[in-house]
Amino acid sequence: MESNIIVRVANGGDTHYAQTITDEMESSAMARGTGIAKRSPEYVAKKMEEGKAVIAALPDGTWVGFCYIEVWGHEEFVANSGLIVSPAFRKTGVAKQIKQTIFNLSREKYPDAKIFGLTTGLAVMKINSDLGYEPVTYSELTDDDEFWAGCKSCVNYDILMSKERKICMCTAMLYDPKDHFEPVETSADFHENSKLYERFMKIKQSKLLKLFRKREGTNGGGAKPKSLFHFFNF
Repeated sequence: MESNIIVRVANGGDTHYAQTITDEMESSAMARGTGIAKRSPEYVAKKMEEGKAVIAALPDGTWVGFCYIEVWGHEEFVANSGLIVSPAFRKTGVAKQIKQTIFNLSREKYPDAKIFGLTTGLAVMKINSDLGYEPVTYSELTDDDEFWAGCKSCVNYDILMSKERKICMCTAMLYDPKDHFEPVETSADFHENSKLYERFMKIKQSKLLKLFRKREGTNGGGAKPKSLFHFFNF
């Protein structure tokens, strides 16, 4: 990562970045062919003013990356949402530092909350795993309807609803402060297993699409998976 990138908690003085951030969120989602919970510049600016966001920038003010906190279920759950990095700074390692900083901020503000996220990105899954997140079934996430309403802008929303919010294309990952593991997997281990994991992801997505098209089949809950490779429940 470039040594001059500054990653810090955002504040009211950063609101001028809000439009750039939301534009890049939308552009990135379109490029991936997926959807995200769309947020307005005003919403992002409010998160900055509340001290519930992390921003990365160069000393000259060039925007680099962003992430923010959302709270659900009367502070029982916290989501580190909207992770985005400017295209010019991707694959530099800054995303990992942003995630670490927003994770620390979440633990500081909401020490008893479960921290969760939904993602299809292998790199984000690796970062989450390093922080102590574990893959879980959707039933272990918040049941707050407002959170799930945020998925309406995703191209896979119909699949999510057809499966009664039990499973979708994203992998759910959760950090439970009362029951979490200490990461022991090395980067080499993850790299070795990443191709296998990607293949599992493709199988999962293929099966979900077939089930959705046929409007049949069910998906149960079950015990918390103990590793990335025990997540898939068809």
